[in-house]
Amino acid sequence: MAPPPPDGAASPAKLAIGVVGIFGAFLYYGQLMGDIVKYQAEDGSKLEREWFLQVLEAAANVLVGLAGLILTQGGPSPAIPYKSFLLTGSTQVLAKAMTQKAQIYGVPFFLATLVKNAKMVPVMVGAIVLSGTRYPARKWAQVALIIGGVVLVTVGKARKPGSDGGHADVIGMACLGLSLVCDGITGGQQTAFKKEYKKTQGQGLAPYDLMLFTNAAMLGVALVMALALDQFFGGVAFLLDHPDLLTAVAKFSFCSAIGQSAIFFTMANFDPLLVTTVTTTRKIFSVLLDIVSRGYVLNGTQWSGVAAASLGVLGELQEKFGKKQHAHSRVRSAVELEAGA
Repeated sequence: MAPPPPDGAASPAKLAIGVVGIFGAFLYYGQLMGDIVKYQAEDGSKLEREWFLQVLEAAANVLVGLAGLILTQGGPSPAIPYKSFLLTGSTQVLAKAMTQKAQIYGVPFFLATLVKNAKMVPVMVGAIVLSGTRYPARKWAQVALIIGGVVLVTVGKARKPGSDGGHADVIGMACLGLSLVCDGITGGQQTAFKKEYKKTQGQGLAPYDLMLFTNAAMLGVALVMALALDQFFGGVAFLLDHPDLLTAVAKFSFCSAIGQSAIFFTMANFDPLLVTTVTTTRKIFSVLLDIVSRGYVLNGTQWSGVAAASLGVLGELQEKFGKKQHAHSRVRSAVELEAGA
């Protein structure tokens, strides 16, 4: 796969398409996720089937990924490492399912998003334990800002107007902890098999190879789990009985696919650092949008937490800017599928 052209070689129209696609799809995705989790039928029942939702989301991503692979690549790259995709797809779908499960247990979307930004922690711990990697003080400071910010938001007891306050359920936070561990495993394994593939094939995997085969593995695992936990047929029946929720779930699934496709479109036309910039700032806007749109009332301590966590995230971004001249290709490989992140 040829490297992307310099930023100046791509038109402003393409930049607008990429930015609008990423921001629009994922901001709306977050709002829809909140609506789906909070949806309650007249009889008090809720969907509460995270694996069923993962089936639908992964299926939409497979459809869009397949279309992108055929239209932009003409087919898959040679010697696709299917076993590696199965492993990373399994841990990635578990991470996403646990994030949704945390919200079912009451963790607000904005808090889950802040927590997920701390996914470099298990990656760093794994690197230290397995390979003795050492990190500079700046990296630890950024991690401390994100974790400290999350703690401040959590203990600040966010409340909505008319509610009696309260903090995220311990089980929900445990689900997010498991999600972070899975993120760490996914990131390490993806880096390893992409490096090995490039070494053996002389070229890297193309973007839509990653999108299609990762989501295909996620779809298979999610379908098995949904059937095993009796979530699939019950989920289908629930959506058919509630057409308004069915519409929201359909939009939610395709927002994920459109957002991922917009990331790949931007990667193909611009410096990957720009992609990182867009996706990072999008996460911060998702946090703020959820706080405002859901009517959460945050006190000074909690806003300090949001600011600290955001500063830690922006610090990661600035660090990538500083390394641009020395590690352009490594920045490119660091761009991840971010739906639900």
